[in-house]
Amino acid sequence: MTLHPFSGRLIVILFQVCFVLFSSAQVFYVDAVKGSDQNPGLKSKPVASLGAAQQLVRQYKDKHGPSDKAIEVIIRSGLYELSEPLTFISIDGGTSLSPVIWRAEEGNHVVVSGGKSIKSSDFVPVVDPQILAILPETARSKVLYADLRRSAMDDLGRHVQYGHALPVVPAAAELYFNGEPMVLARYPNAGHQKKDDDYIRIGTVLDPGSVPRIGDKSARGALFNYTDLRHERWIKASDVWLQGTFNYGFADDFIKVAAIDTTRKTIQLSTPHLYGVASGKDFQQYVAINLLEELDVAGEYFIDRKAGRLYFWPPAQLQSDSEITLSILEAPVVALQGVAHLKLKGLTVEAGRGIGIYMEGGESNTIENCVVRNVGTCGIFMGKGARALSEDMSVDDYRGYAVSGEIGSLQNHLYNHTAWNREAGKNHSIVGCEVYNTGSGGIYLSGGDKRTLNNGNNLVENCSVHHYNRRNKFTWSGINVDGCGNVVRHCEVYDSDWQGMYVHGNEHLFEYNEIHHVTLNSDDTSPWYIGRDPSDRGNIVRYNYFHDCGNSERMNMGVYCDDSSTGVEVYGNVFSNMKMKYGMLFTNTGWDLVMRNNIVVNPMSHTYVVSAHYYTWAAGGVEATFGSKGLIRKRLTEQVQFNKSPYAERYPDLLTYLDPLPGGKEWVGMRSKGNVFEGNLIVGSKTDPISLLGGEHATVKSSNNWTTDQDPGFVDMEKGNFSLKTNAEVFRKIPGFQSVPFEKMGRYPRR
Repeated sequence: MTLHPFSGRLIVILFQVCFVLFSSAQVFYVDAVKGSDQNPGLKSKPVASLGAAQQLVRQYKDKHGPSDKAIEVIIRSGLYELSEPLTFISIDGGTSLSPVIWRAEEGNHVVVSGGKSIKSSDFVPVVDPQILAILPETARSKVLYADLRRSAMDDLGRHVQYGHALPVVPAAAELYFNGEPMVLARYPNAGHQKKDDDYIRIGTVLDPGSVPRIGDKSARGALFNYTDLRHERWIKASDVWLQGTFNYGFADDFIKVAAIDTTRKTIQLSTPHLYGVASGKDFQQYVAINLLEELDVAGEYFIDRKAGRLYFWPPAQLQSDSEITLSILEAPVVALQGVAHLKLKGLTVEAGRGIGIYMEGGESNTIENCVVRNVGTCGIFMGKGARALSEDMSVDDYRGYAVSGEIGSLQNHLYNHTAWNREAGKNHSIVGCEVYNTGSGGIYLSGGDKRTLNNGNNLVENCSVHHYNRRNKFTWSGINVDGCGNVVRHCEVYDSDWQGMYVHGNEHLFEYNEIHHVTLNSDDTSPWYIGRDPSDRGNIVRYNYFHDCGNSERMNMGVYCDDSSTGVEVYGNVFSNMKMKYGMLFTNTGWDLVMRNNIVVNPMSHTYVVSAHYYTWAAGGVEATFGSKGLIRKRLTEQVQFNKSPYAERYPDLLTYLDPLPGGKEWVGMRSKGNVFEGNLIVGSKTDPISLLGGEHATVKSSNNWTTDQDPGFVDMEKGNFSLKTNAEVFRKIPGFQSVPFEKMGRYPRR
């Protein structure tokens, strides 16, 4: 049958009208100021709480069955304090055609808080002579206090040890003022012109304490001399904690002081550090925390848990509209568990002691244009965490199980179960968010299955992540990634003494990101890290802008492909003003690490560094690495089966990795192989672009690179515009060199 042209247009119009009617959203409104939970959630009669809105959504879905309409919850300006997490489960979700959207009304500021507000009028001057005697003299007229018991704030938490290879735990109650975290009273204060003055050096070590890393379970705390007489002010303090790097510059810890002896000038720690305590290196240092005796500058506070009192030196005069918040909620402030097609948009999530937003399972959920800040652990965390079976387990003897809604011993569990599918779900997006002032990393991206090499297709895009190490340091990066087949794109990560991105897993893509001012005061750390598992292959680092990272006095690297890394492509990136002694790409005996078509400007030292570490500093641990019970062998044969499908087909170059060499005491994987340094532009280098450490088994194939002291044709080198002119000299010097998309690197639109 032939339709008249007008009839066809009529059918299209009717279809469009029906589609609009069919898909028009069901809308509920929330207003913390003018709403009531007795209202039906209409625009003119909004509910007051998020919990009431959630009930309306569930009732609507229960009444109408599978939704034929999108459902929107529009939230108006206000502070929405939660006494329990806002948890979304499968019933709260939608479908691809009918999603569920929770969003701030246009132009409104919506704060979802895991804390409780304190009124400015609750603060009064300190008059107790005993407290005044403890306070520094300059603070006595500045410090105020509030009786928290009057505000029914009884659960203030407690300080516990946390740090490298220890469980990530919720913070004790933390104080925020006008949206900024305040500082738990400490010595020395932060912010000195010379960063090292922010810390105290460890003195002579009289007893390093037990060393859990080598199986010492005696739980003996270290004893060492202090180097600053200020310690003698603290002898009556009962809950003093030291935070620092007590042996290696990558291993942070937070340890309680057991005793201070002013005669011997010693500190006795109550519990051991993973590696034992050492001194003599500039990064073997700490700060003392939780001291009323050191509440000596604006912005510091101290909580007397026995008396239920909060002592505070406000950074600005208290006003009736001052926002003063104490974090209370230990569980995630917002949780998405097994939900699909749910979007959170334009919300500010803050003031939890643990995770800001937790995501587990489900598919196609979106966190868009949200701010997650001022939380005790991770800002946005995808996938399950873990819990150890016993508190005294260390890295190598760890045994535990997966848990929902907490981080805990995730890193130890992942170290022992590298192919662990953390059930993060698939096709999720975190887009346009800002995550900052977090305790234990910014965003943890997961998804996909490393064992089967199925992609998660989860995405972090156009996000700003900064100031993310208030508590945990090493391994808790601006963005952590594990699993298989996830993407980090157009993000900006900055302002940390520690790692920028920390990577496990396979076939992740990192592109168009800007990473700067990280790795500023730590050792053996980097802006981008992967390591210790040769089966982590297929990762691509391309079109990223790394700049102003590192510390010239420390062991830092740009792209750090640590012990036995394989299959990383570093292509088309720009590295500028990187204070890296160990190169823009560094590897300990890596395979198939390709660095091609990159631009390196004003490097401190070499560009590509290969270490044959199994023949130098790691020679004594070869059997424990490659032997019948070795770590690398376990990861290749037990965690995945590298010589069977899908690994054998996907990564055939890896098949010889565990083959023995003549003599039977060495293995093929102990020697670098397949590394390529090709077609790179290095500007302003004073050293050879390649450094081979440890002899003949540190290898890289180098070709077609150009090192110059002259401007190779940048649009504006002086102003840091490293786009290349069409007639740039580099195109003649390096045949086939491709112009890198510098103008697209970083967040969009380019700021």
